Amino acid sequence: MNDPPEEAAAPSKARVEHPSVDDEAERRRQYVAANRDRIRELNRLWRSEHLDRARELNRDSMRRAAARRHREAEVRARGRERAKLWRVAHPERRREYQQRWVAENREKVREYYNRYYESHRDEVNARAADRRDADPERTKQITRQWAERNKERRAELQRNRRSDPEIYQSELEANAAARRLKRSLSRAGLPPKLLHATTAAERRANEREADAYFNDPSRPEHLRQFTVFAESLTEHMLKNGARLREFADAYVETRSRMGLPPIPVETIVYARVVEIVAERMRRVDLLTGRDVAAAVRTTQAEVRTVERRMQLDQLVKTVVAHIHRDDARLRLAAKEENAARAHRGRPSVPTESLVMKIALHEIMERTPRNGLTIEDARVAARIARLQLAVSIESRRCVVEEKYHQRSLG
Repeated sequence: MNDPPEEAAAPSKARVEHPSVDDEAERRRQYVAANRDRIRELNRLWRSEHLDRARELNRDSMRRAAARRHREAEVRARGRERAKLWRVAHPERRREYQQRWVAENREKVREYYNRYYESHRDEVNARAADRRDADPERTKQITRQWAERNKERRAELQRNRRSDPEIYQSELEANAAARRLKRSLSRAGLPPKLLHATTAAERRANEREADAYFNDPSRPEHLRQFTVFAESLTEHMLKNGARLREFADAYVETRSRMGLPPIPVETIVYARVVEIVAERMRRVDLLTGRDVAAAVRTTQAEVRTVERRMQLDQLVKTVVAHIHRDDARLRLAAKEENAARAHRGRPSVPTESLVMKIALHEIMERTPRNGLTIEDARVAARIARLQLAVSIESRRCVVEEKYHQRSLG
């Protein structure tokens, strides 16, 4: 074979005589790897002898690095801005590119989705639930459409569920119990049992409201203010109810004389008592209008209960005193009533019961009953009868004691 020409051999000879930059860098790396401790010691000695120069070089290096990072950030920002403008100017091409890329990389997209879902499962489920809750009608429509498209799948799921004997038996028992209840209500003439089926969206909304209510850091102070306000309102009404009603009556009369529209007395009473209690309390800043209305309703119910109990006690005392005062007349009236009943062919009634009935009727006629009902009157009669029996028994014991003392004397 012929030797290569002199011109062709010259570059090879030059590469041999003058090694490349890569070879030089490789030898330097090898030297550094073999002499790390020596190089580190030399650098330390040089830095200790030239500290100012080392710091100056370090500052220059940091400035160059910061400038380089700034330039790179500007380049990236300009690139993002250009890409953004291009996407705005070419939405169809962008969409086409995305669709083409997704179509060509189905497995990669699925892998991305699965990986993201594994690491953000709760967030993905929460966003999906929020989307369903935002438009429940659309969610129902989608569910119905899926059910129409997947009838066989639904049937298979139901068969799989009923394949468990325990689940199947529990469903049969629940259905049988529902049918029995329906028949029982129908025979009794009662309406069927109605249940409001709460959807998952409603349950989630209720849970969010409950969490917001119970996790509110101001809730303890809010409840304290409401409790104190309601108790103070009730206490003030029970103590000054009569005076407040007198004030309300006078206010209503004044408005009537001035030709102003009438206002219920009860409204004026509770408006005034709310104003008084709110002025006396140290803090009411967390109370809302709903809280005040709830406290007023509680006070109204408590006041009605206390007034009813007081009226009942007063009625019992009045009946007992009336029987003690007019016992002879009432017994005579009871005998006449029994005679009239016998004349009409009706059975007689015990004298004590007739005395109590006549006395209660006379007292109820001349005493304002306000909130007392017929049942309250019956309760008052039973209590008065017991008190009379105790009173008669105590008097009998006293008489027997006196007689016994006289016989001994």
